[in-house]
Amino acid sequence: MTIPSPCFADPLGGLSDQDWNELAGPRFYSSALWSRLCALAPGAVPGGLHVDLPGGGRAAVPVAAVRDEPNPHCRWQDQLARRGLPVPPPRGILIGQRRGYLTHVLSTPGASRAQAARGILDAVRSMREPERVNGSAPAARIAMFLTTPDVRLLREAGVDTMPVALSTDAWIEIPPGGWESWLDSLGSRHRARRVRSEVRRFARAGYRVWHRTLHEAHRDVARLMARTEARYGRHVDVDALSRSFRRQGELAGDRAEVLLCGKEDGAALGLCLYYRWQDTVYLRAVGFDYENLSGAAEYFNLTYYLPARLPGIRWLHAGIETPEAKAGRGATLRPLWLLDLSEHSVLSGHDRQVRRHNHAYLTGLRNSSPLVAGALDDELWQPFCEE
Repeated sequence: MTIPSPCFADPLGGLSDQDWNELAGPRFYSSALWSRLCALAPGAVPGGLHVDLPGGGRAAVPVAAVRDEPNPHCRWQDQLARRGLPVPPPRGILIGQRRGYLTHVLSTPGASRAQAARGILDAVRSMREPERVNGSAPAARIAMFLTTPDVRLLREAGVDTMPVALSTDAWIEIPPGGWESWLDSLGSRHRARRVRSEVRRFARAGYRVWHRTLHEAHRDVARLMARTEARYGRHVDVDALSRSFRRQGELAGDRAEVLLCGKEDGAALGLCLYYRWQDTVYLRAVGFDYENLSGAAEYFNLTYYLPARLPGIRWLHAGIETPEAKAGRGATLRPLWLLDLSEHSVLSGHDRQVRRHNHAYLTGLRNSSPLVAGALDDELWQPFCEE
């Protein structure tokens, strides 16, 4: 089967938003909106790969053709080199989104998941790159930030390489009873007292909190994110960042929401940018004017405590990195994997080496703190981490 390059004609491979969202379901980072937002980022040709299934229905996955990916999280050659593993060529097809860091094999509700995985694998291996990134050397086919169930599906479909542990993926469940039930679910009186104390400190600081769309607040978002980057020695062009957020806000509309805090009649001093999709808040970005904060747990209030109290919310998706801070707010830490789907992968025959890395990575997480160890979803980690 040959998949023609028109799957790169637009971010959804020619499907309508409605048809794509039927496949994506509750998975926001696989949605049509997120695919279109990712397409605004430079450095790759975005697309959508979809195939009809022999048993009826359709399977799909977001893809991007890359030659030299600027986003360090998605530079598979660097990720593997850092882990001392064989490195595929940097040019090729990324299976998954270039932002958001959560990839699923999508399929029509009720369709065979095994058929979906086989169809996607065959299509990925057969697809052509667009002329803009094509070259003479063999190109890689790399899926990044896959969940354990999707890794299992693709391996059963014929992938013979071992998945590489990339990161933790943090999910915070808000029980049906809401805020108070969530505090009770933290499993420790000390943690619940700490959260209550941080909420009281924020309230005593006299902050005003207001809610805007990203389109309305894009200048504040850019300014405060640039302040945060500067704190870590990274320079950001505020005007360019503001233009980028303005475009995102125009496209996302009221889906892209911003919580801002500041002193009465003053400029915003902190922000949290997030997206609501069904019963889940997807936390995207934070920014603070640190020099003018009151030291009142502004980060945790804007990032976790205020979103957790939004009506109808059952989950906060806190994403990758900083596992201990997220575990301290009740997160479960699930694994995300890199899986090389190339027919002749450089990782073939290196299962023991990959397992050693996965085992060491999981052991490092367990040993980093009791909080992190207790937050790991062992059932999802162990299949590819046991030596």
